[in-house]
Amino acid sequence: MSTVKLNWGTGLVIGMLLFIGFILYFVITMMTDSKFDHELVVEDYYKQELILNEQIEARQNLAILSEPIRGKKTEDGWVLEFPKELQNNIKGNVFLYRPSDKHLDSDFPFVLSESNLLIPETRLLDGRWNISVTWQHEGKPFLYETSINY
Repeated sequence: MSTVKLNWGTGLVIGMLLFIGFILYFVITMMTDSKFDHELVVEDYYKQELILNEQIEARQNLAILSEPIRGKKTEDGWVLEFPKELQNNIKGNVFLYRPSDKHLDSDFPFVLSESNLLIPETRLLDGRWNISVTWQHEGKPFLYETSINY
């Protein structure tokens, strides 16, 4: 039986190859395993950045309302209670953002004829949601944002 002697150069090359294989294993695991899949916060980040000033103004306009907007969970879904002065056929848009899965995000228009807006339970799964409601009233833009755990 013969013994194979390795010199220091061969040992160094084998060690480097093992290390590179170890790193490649983790890179391939992170790229292919769905449990390590992370979504972007928003797809078009720079486009969102450009409309930031408009959003700040729309959020500040909430302060001129007679009372704050309140949200609560009901049997039918999530209800947003608007101040009484906003009952005059307000048209706007609701955006439901699910941080953990962009496929559950939804966007739909609404017309407010009373002071309540119902987001149906069929649109909300259990978990965290970010709700953005935008509308115009007397020529001023409004933006209401909240995070809920449904």
